[in-house]
Amino acid sequence: MASAALEILGLILCVFGTLLEMTACGLPTWKVTAFIEANIVVAQTIWDGLWMSCAVQSTGQMQCKIHDSMLALSHDLQAARALTVISSVLCVVGLMVVIAGAQCTNCIQTESVKARVVNVGGVIYIVGAVFVLVPLCWMANNIISDFYNPQVPAAQKREIGAALYIGWAATALLLLGGSMLCCSCPSSGSSGYSAKYAPTKRATSNGDYDKRNYV
Repeated sequence: MASAALEILGLILCVFGTLLEMTACGLPTWKVTAFIEANIVVAQTIWDGLWMSCAVQSTGQMQCKIHDSMLALSHDLQAARALTVISSVLCVVGLMVVIAGAQCTNCIQTESVKARVVNVGGVIYIVGAVFVLVPLCWMANNIISDFYNPQVPAAQKREIGAALYIGWAATALLLLGGSMLCCSCPSSGSSGYSAKYAPTKRATSNGDYDKRNYV
């Protein structure tokens, strides 16, 4: 029962982590305009994401443009695109694997095999978390380096956007949930009790049962 509860808890954390990861992948707020000048009244705010860039006017209007060419993007954006998509695919595969081997399903009958399948699903989730963690840290490092680089104009400086924080939260949930799935395997495949059956009673030649059966 405890192992099944651990599997369900780990799967719930991984599902929430997958949803947050896909949300972070689609949001355009990986990089946002840095307000470092004395005048805080600006005409527009720039958002840069993996798939589009948006300009938010001071009046509240927002205009977004999808990136026309992938080759025209910087190396960190290209790598982030590929790794986040791979991570999302791995998380979906991990979900199917865990559901197939969960104790609450009957896709697999052998208990030892089911436990190993759940462990494999946990490993897939951990690998997916690492795949999404790499572009997040790479992007954050580039943003911080450009922010403190005096050669970069103030208008081109960016700050860490909300999508990165959402991605880090997703990574933490995927790592925690995947670790739970890896540890949810029971120590032994046999149950804690064994059933004992009495031998079959045999009748004597005259049709009566042997009295020794009733001793």
